[in-house]
Amino acid sequence: MGWLLLLAPILSLGGCVGPPGWLANSGPSAARVAQEPQATPPIPVIDVSDEVARNLLKAQAHATFADTLASGGAPADLLLGPGDVLSVSVWEAPPAVLFGAGTVADQHSASTSRATTFPDQMVAADGTIDIPFAGTIVATGRSARQVEAEIVKRLSGKANQPQVLVSLSRNASSNVTIVGEVTQSMRMPLTAKGERVLDALAAAGGVRQPLGKVTIQLSRGEAVHSMALDSIVQDYRQNVRLQNGDVLAALYQPLSFTALGATGKNDEINFEAQGITLAQALGRINGLQDARSDARGVFIFRFEDGKLVKSDGAPLPTTPDGTVPVVYRMNLRDPRSFLIAQDFPIHNRDVIYVANAPSAELQKFLTILSSSVYSIYSVIHINP
Repeated sequence: MGWLLLLAPILSLGGCVGPPGWLANSGPSAARVAQEPQATPPIPVIDVSDEVARNLLKAQAHATFADTLASGGAPADLLLGPGDVLSVSVWEAPPAVLFGAGTVADQHSASTSRATTFPDQMVAADGTIDIPFAGTIVATGRSARQVEAEIVKRLSGKANQPQVLVSLSRNASSNVTIVGEVTQSMRMPLTAKGERVLDALAAAGGVRQPLGKVTIQLSRGEAVHSMALDSIVQDYRQNVRLQNGDVLAALYQPLSFTALGATGKNDEINFEAQGITLAQALGRINGLQDARSDARGVFIFRFEDGKLVKSDGAPLPTTPDGTVPVVYRMNLRDPRSFLIAQDFPIHNRDVIYVANAPSAELQKFLTILSSSVYSIYSVIHINP
């Protein structure tokens, strides 16, 4: 019975309530994750319900170009600005009394009209151009038609029935900057056509990565909006009209989540820019390990938008960038959870963790115990 005395210290490590704490493990148990954290304020653990999943999906669906950037209607006239090069021509009805540089024959009458075309002129830094006999004209913030009307007004009474044509020879102030994973980064001048997102990408030679892997980021003023290129191509409403000063970036940043614990595969998994659901994510990691996993302990660790987390008046832990660390918990023992998982969106940098089942911990302990007993028994019989 001496071998029992040698075994006693090993048994004592297990205590009287279950497997010992020194057993190797891939992470905390489901109970350990769900218990009240010691941090102040505590990190919320939220059970995933149909309402929670739908609210998260709804919040994610709002971030579309059609909702936040669509201008609608016909494109507005381009407004002139410093650096634009203008061509200005002035016509006088006969008999011309002010300009006499050249003549343009009227095909329908014997009369002729006088036409004068001035050298191309760049809009100055102060936003003005100079026209003979009309003086200094403010061009910045006006359309070409408005500048035409201003010149006609200034020449009235000096020229005989003046008519003015102002055309934009070179557009330097109304453009969109295109950068990122495109064939050629560029500044694309805008025209009266009203270019859209896909027009800009086509002008830059298209993207260099698969459509499903590219996110389009559109910066307008202080606001930055992002959307999967795939979604823009498939939904014409998302192909919004661009505005002067927009910055369009094609980003190849494969979104990913990390799978840990008792899953079929522990790895960092990339997913498409349009996003995936929890059900799809579980499929890509080969589901849960039957022999190890606790189906009641499926957790998603995430830094969530604080607006989406209900605090019930209690303070929430907040990161410097304003997000809230949250743990979502799902019980896959409930058949309804597989329907809910089809609506629960996975975000970039999420961590999906599946805890070990208590029975797996017990089995691991018994395996080690059995191995220890056999080793001691062999030593005693070899060296009686």
